[in-house]
Amino acid sequence: MSKEVEFQDQVKTIYRYITLFGCLIGLFLVMLIYLMIDPTLSSFEEDEEEQQELVEIEDLDKIENGIHLATGFVQGEGLQQVINNCTNCHSSQLVIQNRMTKERWEATIVWMQETQNLWDLGDNHETIVKYLATYYAPEDKGRRENLNNIEWYELED
Repeated sequence: MSKEVEFQDQVKTIYRYITLFGCLIGLFLVMLIYLMIDPTLSSFEEDEEEQQELVEIEDLDKIENGIHLATGFVQGEGLQQVINNCTNCHSSQLVIQNRMTKERWEATIVWMQETQNLWDLGDNHETIVKYLATYYAPEDKGRRENLNNIEWYELED
């Protein structure tokens, strides 16, 4: 019977090693997943005030070279009304990429009011349409200009 007891002790020892090894692998996997989620290990930092350091925000109304930096809109009369009414629901880039006539801008605003819950623009309506029709009107895009003053040469066979 002593051989059976000795065998059982060996099995228990092997079982303990396997359990310990499994726990170490599990701990390693948890650490690996944590590093993938938070690679800076910021939750282990001692000083929370450093972690919540405020980022300086540039002046949101800053305009350089005639472009409103925060939105990319062209500077002009009605800019602030467009920012206040258009960028509440969508990106300024959606406006910038569209080029429409005054009539199409009007129709788009009516469509947004009827289907997208855009509020009544009131006195700002004409100012906004005028701004959009002025700065985001269709552009004529044709062929490039003809090349001038080019010294042509003959291709040899």
